[in-house]
Amino acid sequence: MSKKIIVIGGGIIGLCSAYYLQKEGHQVTIVDQSNLDAGASYVNAGYLSPSHIIPLSAPGVMKKGLKWMFNASSPLYIKPRLESDFLRWVLAFNKSCNSNHVTKAIPAIKSIALLSQDLYDAIKNEEGFTFQYEKKGLLMLCQTEQMLEEEFKTVQLANQEGLAAKMMNLEELKALEPNVKIHAKGATFYQCDSHTTPHEFMDEMKAHLKVAGVQFFKNEKVEDIEVSKATIQSITTDKQVLKADEFVLAAGSWSHILSKKLGLKLLLQAGKGYRINTTQNTGITLPAILAEAKVAVTPMNGFTRFAGTMEIAGINHNINHIRVEAIAHAASRYYPEVALSSEEKRAAAAGLRPVSPDGLPYIGKSSKCNNLTIATGHAMMGWSMATATGKLVSEIIDTKSTSIATQMFHPDRRF
Repeated sequence: MSKKIIVIGGGIIGLCSAYYLQKEGHQVTIVDQSNLDAGASYVNAGYLSPSHIIPLSAPGVMKKGLKWMFNASSPLYIKPRLESDFLRWVLAFNKSCNSNHVTKAIPAIKSIALLSQDLYDAIKNEEGFTFQYEKKGLLMLCQTEQMLEEEFKTVQLANQEGLAAKMMNLEELKALEPNVKIHAKGATFYQCDSHTTPHEFMDEMKAHLKVAGVQFFKNEKVEDIEVSKATIQSITTDKQVLKADEFVLAAGSWSHILSKKLGLKLLLQAGKGYRINTTQNTGITLPAILAEAKVAVTPMNGFTRFAGTMEIAGINHNINHIRVEAIAHAASRYYPEVALSSEEKRAAAAGLRPVSPDGLPYIGKSSKCNNLTIATGHAMMGWSMATATGKLVSEIIDTKSTSIATQMFHPDRRF
């Protein structure tokens, strides 16, 4: 039975949700407060990474966060604030940073990331999309023996989960990347990973959805949500009132603000990430993460992207140039022949990633509202999990058996 469905949020999660819902014959409308051409869905590293099986809330992360709190150039920067939402999130995050949680989370993260890879393949083949999508794997470049030892443990975990990953010495690394000088003691290599150029996929998906009949309301901010008897009746934007049978909350870092209007306690913080693009011939052909610096490097279509940092400092798009310089400095430390120009650094952009306290997304229906499906909280894995999330949203709304287990992603889970 066809339903009228409103998707709040036009980022990668919202678009993928709309894609699978319209394929099932539903009338879909996307509402977004932006012009749908910027933000985390456009400035991310473009990775499809089943290798990232360990959630952000892992043992030792909170300790590192406290250590880095007063270092504005650190890979993880948590700005202390006396706000109740932030304090609740910090307590829940700290509670989640344990090995038991990691053990439970790994199979869930792996399953949704692998499903997403398969669905990216299917979309590209079925719709004839031409976005860059290369299956070259992912390097983790390490400059210290300590980091190599840590990454070796992750490789072992990946292998136990059936993911293709291995250690690499300098000779093997040079054979893989012969055209760029790399300063590292060694690396790990995840053959299971792939990469894309984000704006290409976003542009093709938006064009496809418009042709398929999906309606877009850009530059419209949702200001109120009318609820009666645990059912959303309508949403009010700054321009109009919209009614539907079902609603999808995929508003990224703004989702927790809207969830308050429904009486939901959706713990979520905005995690700002930065990117610098260069059209210089870097010689880099393989995606890599600069392990100690936590900077991602992606050879995209026509340019190389350096992206990174997790800055939890509230919702804002201010560019912290100290953090931009930290990314540029890391690029030169690992690739001595690469020097990002002042102009490239001035053109740096940022995006806000919605971060849940346990590093897992919220996907599903809350008991508070029977016609709302939540799809947010993916942190740094939004691009890797997007197509699977969209598929799951469609299956949940149509009350079908889901493609993978979703218990770990339930919006009402306790922390």
